[in-house]
This record gives sequence, C-alpha cells and structure tokens, in this order.
Amino acid sequence: MPELAPWLALAGLGAFHGVNPAMGWLFAAALGLHRRSGAAVWQSLVPIAAGHALSVALVVGLVLALGAVVEQRSLEIAAGLLLIGWAAYHAVYGHRHRVRIGFTAGMAGLGIWSFLMATAHGAGLMLIPVVLPLCLAATPARELTAAGSLPISLAALGVHTAAMLSVIAVVAFAVYQWFGVGFLRRGWINVDLIWIGTLAVTGGVLLA
Repeated sequence: MPELAPWLALAGLGAFHGVNPAMGWLFAAALGLHRRSGAAVWQSLVPIAAGHALSVALVVGLVLALGAVVEQRSLEIAAGLLLIGWAAYHAVYGHRHRVRIGFTAGMAGLGIWSFLMATAHGAGLMLIPVVLPLCLAATPARELTAAGSLPISLAALGVHTAAMLSVIAVVAFAVYQWFGVGFLRRGWINVDLIWIGTLAVTGGVLLA
C-alpha cells in the first residue's frame, strides 16, 4: 500500500481537477448543447486533455530539471512558497483574469484554452509534493537524474491525466444528456474556494 499511495494521490488530484468546471467539463458540455451534438462533447475531450497535460508536464519538467542542480529541501521550500503565493494571488485577483473562448473555437483553440486555464490555476504545481518524492524513490541514489526521473514522471502524468479525463467525460456527458448547465445556478459547490485552499495546504505540506 505505501507503494500505491503516490499513484492514488495522483489519480485523486486528477479526479479533483476533472470535477472543477474551469478545467473543461463545463465547456465540453456547453459546447455539446450549443451544437446539439453529443459527438462535440467527446471530441472536445482530446484538446482539453492535451492542453492540461502539456501545462502539467512543463511545470513538472521544470521542477525536476531544477531538482537535478538544486538541493531537494531548497526546492521544496521554494515550491511551497510559490504555491502559497499562487493561492493568495488566485484568491485576490483570480476572478479578474478569466480566459475566455467562444463556442465557435476550433479544437486547436480549445487546447490552447485548456493549457492556459491549467497554467493559471496552478494545476501542475499541485503535483509537486507527489512527483518529487516519487521520482526520488525511483532512483537508487535518491538523486534526480534525467534517466531515472523521466519514465516515472511520464507515468505519473499519464495516471493524473487519465483520471482527470475520466471524470471530465462522465460529468460533461451527464450534464449534456440529463442536467443541462442551468443546474450550476441552483446547487454547485464553490470549487474555486476549495482550489485555493488546496493550493495553500499543498504549499504548507512542502514547507513542513
């Protein structure tokens, strides 16, 4: 079970990202309703997943590259402070900087939107407390190297993205097929507030 814990955490974070409307299911469902096409819902999942995965991969890759030349504890402290600062910025200014895209956008535009949303929300930063020790555990010397960390980081990205995409697909199709986006006005939770709290807690974990 200890060996499975990081992978379950990655899947859990993927599911958490997937349930957030800002990560793509709201757009996928609304796009399907706008075009009156269930196929549009499924087609939109590909660029949404690709944009999210690219954003996360760039952050994780940067952290691992820095980890090869920076002492691990210093990297954890820097990442923790960045997460807490990102949470504070998102709490104060996040609502002022919404990435907007219309329903006439193509798949390339949707992929760019997904990349920008994941980056703006700090989706990749959330994975640092899991990916960093996971990559270290995969190397006998417990030092980050390109050869040792690349396969495990790619596997981590795959698990995270697959979990996120599964949740987005289920929620988007359920909203398109049965509920409609109007139900958000009646009872959807404030995911942004939970997101901010998660960023701050994750930063605190790294600092501790």
